Amino acid sequence: MEYKKTLNLPKTKFPMRAGLAKKEPEFLNQWEKLDLYNYLLNNRKTADDFILHDGPPYANGKIHIGTALNKILKDIIIKYKTMQGFKAPYVPGWDTHGLPIEHHVSKELGSKINDMSKLEIRGKCAEYAMKYVDIQREDFKRLGVAGEWDNPYLTLNPQYESKVLETLKALVETDNVYRSKKVVHWCPNCETALAEAEIEYADETSDSIYVKFAMKDEPNTYIIIWTTTPWTLPANLAIAVHPDFEYVQFDVDGEKWIMAKELTSELLKKIGKSEDVLFEKTWKGKELEGKKALHPFLDRESLVVLADYVTLETGTGCVHTAPGHGADDYLTGIKYGLDVYSPVNSQGRYTEEFPQMKGEFVFKANAKINAMLEDMGKMVLAEKYKHSYPHCWRCKKPIIFRATEQWFISIDKNNLRQKVLDEIKKTKWVPSWGENRITAMISDRPDWCISRQRAWGIPIPAYYCEDCGKTIMNAQTMDHVIGIVEKEGTNAWFSKDVKELLPAGYQCPHCGGTHFTKEEDILDVWIDSGSSFESVIRQRDVLRYPADCYIEGSDQHRGWFNSSIFLSVAKYGIAPFKSVVTHGFIRDGKGHKMSKSLGNVILPQEVIEQYGADILRLWVGSSDYRNDINVSLGILKQYTDSYKKIRNTLRFLLGNLSDYDPATDAVQREDLLEFDRWALSRLNNLIKTVQTNYDDFEFYKGVQAINRYIVSDLSNVYLDVLKDRLYVEGTKSLARRSGQTVMYEIMTALTLMLAPVLVFTAEEVYNYFPESARKFETVHALDWPEYNPDAVDLELEKKWRKLLEIKEKVNNTLEKSRTAGTVGHSLDAHCTLKTSSEEIYQLLESQKAMLERFFIVSQVRLEKCDKTEAEDGLDILVEHAKGEKCQRCWNYDEGTGSNEKYPNTCPRCADILEEFYPDLEALE
Repeated sequence: MEYKKTLNLPKTKFPMRAGLAKKEPEFLNQWEKLDLYNYLLNNRKTADDFILHDGPPYANGKIHIGTALNKILKDIIIKYKTMQGFKAPYVPGWDTHGLPIEHHVSKELGSKINDMSKLEIRGKCAEYAMKYVDIQREDFKRLGVAGEWDNPYLTLNPQYESKVLETLKALVETDNVYRSKKVVHWCPNCETALAEAEIEYADETSDSIYVKFAMKDEPNTYIIIWTTTPWTLPANLAIAVHPDFEYVQFDVDGEKWIMAKELTSELLKKIGKSEDVLFEKTWKGKELEGKKALHPFLDRESLVVLADYVTLETGTGCVHTAPGHGADDYLTGIKYGLDVYSPVNSQGRYTEEFPQMKGEFVFKANAKINAMLEDMGKMVLAEKYKHSYPHCWRCKKPIIFRATEQWFISIDKNNLRQKVLDEIKKTKWVPSWGENRITAMISDRPDWCISRQRAWGIPIPAYYCEDCGKTIMNAQTMDHVIGIVEKEGTNAWFSKDVKELLPAGYQCPHCGGTHFTKEEDILDVWIDSGSSFESVIRQRDVLRYPADCYIEGSDQHRGWFNSSIFLSVAKYGIAPFKSVVTHGFIRDGKGHKMSKSLGNVILPQEVIEQYGADILRLWVGSSDYRNDINVSLGILKQYTDSYKKIRNTLRFLLGNLSDYDPATDAVQREDLLEFDRWALSRLNNLIKTVQTNYDDFEFYKGVQAINRYIVSDLSNVYLDVLKDRLYVEGTKSLARRSGQTVMYEIMTALTLMLAPVLVFTAEEVYNYFPESARKFETVHALDWPEYNPDAVDLELEKKWRKLLEIKEKVNNTLEKSRTAGTVGHSLDAHCTLKTSSEEIYQLLESQKAMLERFFIVSQVRLEKCDKTEAEDGLDILVEHAKGEKCQRCWNYDEGTGSNEKYPNTCPRCADILEEFYPDLEALE
């Protein structure tokens, strides 16, 4: 007789093979028709809101793996908060101005750019930016990221630009904006000033030289300086010494040298001289102040000045000082009334002020400067020195320090710095070290250089009076320009005559003059993006200021987080965010930085094409993003294995719920079998754990907890044990419905907890939910699974924890028996459990009716004994099961074949067939 038809074998059309790369676009099309983003918002129309504000990526190329990480993390947060019951809008944006875009456009145009006007260059930049906005938008949508893609914010939109200028106006009105000739970071390759946030540091090997400066009116006496920038020597105006250090004069080959006492032996050793010298004179540094030395190759004096930044770490304790080429040098120069002298142009080449090398690029001039010093007998020592040196964030080339006229925001005026520091303390930082990092950056940052000498950006709306030479930028002039920009965009600044950009009949407030020129510099692009709280959050009805969350890479502590909080505090006195989440950078499988030259770059588009976006999302959701994250194709392959385990588990659950309807078949919790109540307790613990992890933005902990649960609780225990009951028991029996009730809870909870991460797979699973459970058009509109504390039974879990320990011991013994050839399948086994422990005996006795199913063996005998060989008081003996194998359930039973109506079945199966399949012959 064929008994297979009486078994409740899994039935589901949910495919085993995911085929994500082909299937995901189908879901994207469904979501497009549904208008998923607005569908979710409408379902949460009256709910409390959660606002995550999107930091704008640059529209200057295709997305990379780091961009994908950022956008996926944001989408996980938005999807989770939506399921939590919040209205969680997501307005994506792009940074469409600035050097990154102009840099690419310049390379594409080549020499043609020299014959183009600023307006023409700006037009090309706008085209380039919009091209990549469209490309990136499609890439982000392919990742499964839902958002207001049809109406993103773009920093080149006139309305956005006008609000940036309004933000700047708030700082102008408090006199926090000023223009001054200062030493700034200058990129000679990009030909623009850079702010501190645009500087990266990398190791550089420089020329390190010791040079003799003759002391004025002191024959044959020299003060010895040390520098790693020989090219700045033409701009030398002073030599700095520390007021409290001890300085000495000593004889070297008939010459009198002056330097810090503590560093003399090191220098003498380097030049091969005796370290045992007689110190003829000794001074404190402050006693040298005001002395004068003679420049080694120019007809100029060099003043000895005092400075606390002089150290004894290396060099001579006498620091070459060029006020036009160093931040510390500049401040010292201001203190002593020295000229801010910089004979170097925007390309990093000497001007006619240093005619000996006019047109020479400064870094290439080092060798010539050194040769000049050698020829004149002023070089003491030249060597190579490896140190950390500032580089341009965009072109990656070394920068110079150069004094130029620039616009600045005063960080300390009106106590702005302290107000920002106070707001930092009120913000939640994830990870917590983010607070210390940005605090240190804010505490140490100099005034913010906000002017750039480029074409593509928002212009600084300032004017210069031709009659008196004064600079003009005030609320009246700015309001006029803001009105124009709001309608026409910032191109108007470059296309209109200066009179059109000023109020009618405007006169200089300083002299009454009427002749003006307009500023040509543009704003630092961090002003653009940092003003997004004003241009976006405060302008869109669906958003709220301040936002609940900003999340970006750790470099944004000096970038977007930094500029945003400064501008927001300056205008409104509060931070623009309540919490800030930081993620690390992407590295290859060996922990190396990704670069095209190393050939270790992984493109998200290639990963999606090969594996599907959900694999990329699973990698993101499983990774501890707080630190740098390693990724390689090998690592991603591991995540495909994890994904298969998740998918197969969900498929098993669906297959065994094909005949289950939660509306009619659910068993009340108090009527569930004890093992099922244990499983329900474990599930609710998981829900609580994952929710806590997600609330703390620690998604990787939540996903890892789900993975452990799937393997340890489900695959290895619950579902494995449940198979017999699911397949063998009567379709509508309490034993089977009890298991199905909990399996349904597990399936829905797992699907929902995974939905923010595996957006496509969760949607696919949802399509196979029972009809009564599909209340919405998408899984993403469902509520987060509710944690039920009443379902948690810690005593029950403790009891089953002990039973599971015994089960593991039984499994180990079974494995040894398989190796010995005693049994093959575990159902071939008869297990005898002998125990000298009353506690173990009573525990096993309480579950005697299900021990065979729990251990997945055919027969179990429980015996008490006085002593066991095992230290834990439990001996396990495995032998082949007695009786014949049931052709229906495959268990061995001595009663198999005793029922004539149902031959070759065990008594248990015969009873089930009699009760649930009385017309068995009709099934044949």
